[in-house]
Amino acid sequence: MKKLMSIFLMGTTFFAINAQNKEKNPLHKLWTGPYGGTPAFNEYKVSDFKPAIEFAIQEKLNEVDAIANNSKAATFDNTIAALERSGATMDRISAVYAIYRSNLSSAEFNIIDREMSPKFSELSDKINQNKKLFTRIEALYNSKESKKLTSEQQRLIWLYYTNFIRQGAKLNEKDKEKVAAINKELASLYTRFSQNLLEEEQNQYVALEKESDFNGLPDEVKKAAISEAKTRKLSVLGCIANTRSSIEPFLTFSTRRDLREKAFNIFVKRGDNRNVNDNNSTAVSILELRTQKAKLLGFPTFAHWSLSNKMAKDPQKTLDLMLSVWEPAVNKVHDDVAEMQKIVDAEGGKFKIAPWDYRFYAEKVRKAKYDLDQNEVKPYLQLEKLREGMFWVAGELFNLQFKQITNVPVYHSDVRVWEVSNKVTGKTVGLWYFDPYARLGKRSGAWMNAYRNQERMDGEVLTIVSNNCNFIKGVSDEPVLISWEDASTLFHEFGHALHGLCSNVTYPSLAGTSVARDYVEFPSQLLEHWLATPEVLNKFALHYKTGEPLPKTMVDRIERAGTFGEGFSTVETISSSLIDMKLHLTTEKIDPKKFEKETLDALHMPSEIVMRHRIPQFGHIFSGDGYSAGYYSYLWADVINADAWEAFLEGKGPYDKAVAKRLHDNVFSVGNTIDQEKAYENFRGRAPKSDALMRARNFPVSSKNN
Repeated sequence: MKKLMSIFLMGTTFFAINAQNKEKNPLHKLWTGPYGGTPAFNEYKVSDFKPAIEFAIQEKLNEVDAIANNSKAATFDNTIAALERSGATMDRISAVYAIYRSNLSSAEFNIIDREMSPKFSELSDKINQNKKLFTRIEALYNSKESKKLTSEQQRLIWLYYTNFIRQGAKLNEKDKEKVAAINKELASLYTRFSQNLLEEEQNQYVALEKESDFNGLPDEVKKAAISEAKTRKLSVLGCIANTRSSIEPFLTFSTRRDLREKAFNIFVKRGDNRNVNDNNSTAVSILELRTQKAKLLGFPTFAHWSLSNKMAKDPQKTLDLMLSVWEPAVNKVHDDVAEMQKIVDAEGGKFKIAPWDYRFYAEKVRKAKYDLDQNEVKPYLQLEKLREGMFWVAGELFNLQFKQITNVPVYHSDVRVWEVSNKVTGKTVGLWYFDPYARLGKRSGAWMNAYRNQERMDGEVLTIVSNNCNFIKGVSDEPVLISWEDASTLFHEFGHALHGLCSNVTYPSLAGTSVARDYVEFPSQLLEHWLATPEVLNKFALHYKTGEPLPKTMVDRIERAGTFGEGFSTVETISSSLIDMKLHLTTEKIDPKKFEKETLDALHMPSEIVMRHRIPQFGHIFSGDGYSAGYYSYLWADVINADAWEAFLEGKGPYDKAVAKRLHDNVFSVGNTIDQEKAYENFRGRAPKSDALMRARNFPVSSKNN
């Protein structure tokens, strides 16, 4: 008893000491200032994170324990609503922590990240495995009284109940401990995988040592390479960084086949170099632990567990969809490669098209077949003008307007902030942070984050969202020009942001993008369509020197070439999706290289293309659980996206106000307050039809697609 009392007092003292230091740590403080408060980025230090997280974890556990041990019978207010209000300090700290992790990574931060990641996992398990808490949630789920609650409240109870079940709330204590141990180990492995990948991307590059190494590169790519070398303080003329935003333009335009091969190889071998950053064994360990976890939770494979809360539900459904698109996509690739090979042969090149040649010769085919040269289009694609175009589209579709502000702190000088409001009512709906440029310490790719979800449990809370990209900054006094593909990515990520900004729900767990993973990509993929509308191109695709809009003849050529390259992009993406699903359907220990080769060979993968993400660099599925057994989501959502776009085309066109209102009211504003299949049917009047996707990609439509 004395020993137990001593432990109790030690814990109490620890928490009391930390409580005394709470006000000294800026991460603990409430967000203050306008818009309901914003993160105080000007006050935070990396060294603040560890003590802040440790305090917030204990505070959250204390709040949850108070809910679980409430002597009164469970009600929505004293259990579910109380859980929604709990952990406010943790929510704020986690938001800032995630920003540092993705945008401001450093050696100092990485040490803390490796230590703290398992602690976050432990916190989740302690909550999900709290027997008293689950008993209260289950009582509400089964209660007849709950049927009298609002539909949103019933949905929230359902969400808590099903999430707790998925995480093992009904397991015996021994198995709960096993699941918790697995989750803790997985958290460490996810961090290791992502840090290894970032190291490979940051520390590898292709040196451009002489003028001829720049042959074929557009001016903006050349200038960016020179700037990158200066930033890295290298004694070479320029360098191509090992990130997609640098590698892909180089592969598209460089006439130096030897350097294209070098650039291609460093990119596709990230995490696969038999060095300290090799990710193969880490991926294998993750897969083994996921298999163990799935079996403990009562599922035959991890894929079955992962899909248990997705729209698809059954892994076979995803395989059927992917394979239905695979064959026509592969056939399209073979046709495209044949045309490329003719150009190689005509030029006297005595080689077969290789993966590092694909983009280069595809560009030549595009120019020959459609009289469309990306270098002709790019001068009209100014990053800032396209950003204005996105704002205009948001205004036309959803009545949103954007006003840049400077009265809130930012975490880097590249970041800018806009106040977002409804242009009809004047009501502010949130803030949009924009971080567009690549830099050391920032992970590659493009993404959207919600720093704070919209909700109105205790008064209106404005959402704060961000879009983060990796465009090459180039020369400071010139506009940043981006490719058509990058422009599509810009609109895609903005679609996620609009999903958050249009949110109109009561409870934060149901807000914005908090929907099934295979539905969340639908709104973002849908928004890509508006980039190519004449209204956007005429108003915002303006030549960076003359200010003239993109000529009508070029707009027509863009439209004619709209499905060019669909075979390549489809094969590149679906190959990764199939590998992901098959990895998580197997319960055997795998050799990543062998598994990858044998699976792709069985699919007759075209030799001229590689997966968009090979196993050792597949951060979507190995840096966390987000897209594990879920990368198919992009294709699944694209079926819905293609069908939804046809709703506009069947109406008065892309800016049909009535269709846009249905889209807002049934998709963008409702979050997870309603089952996503029902939400889509409310918008479209029926379930989506997959033949729309085949038409969108110019693939043959068969009766199987309906």
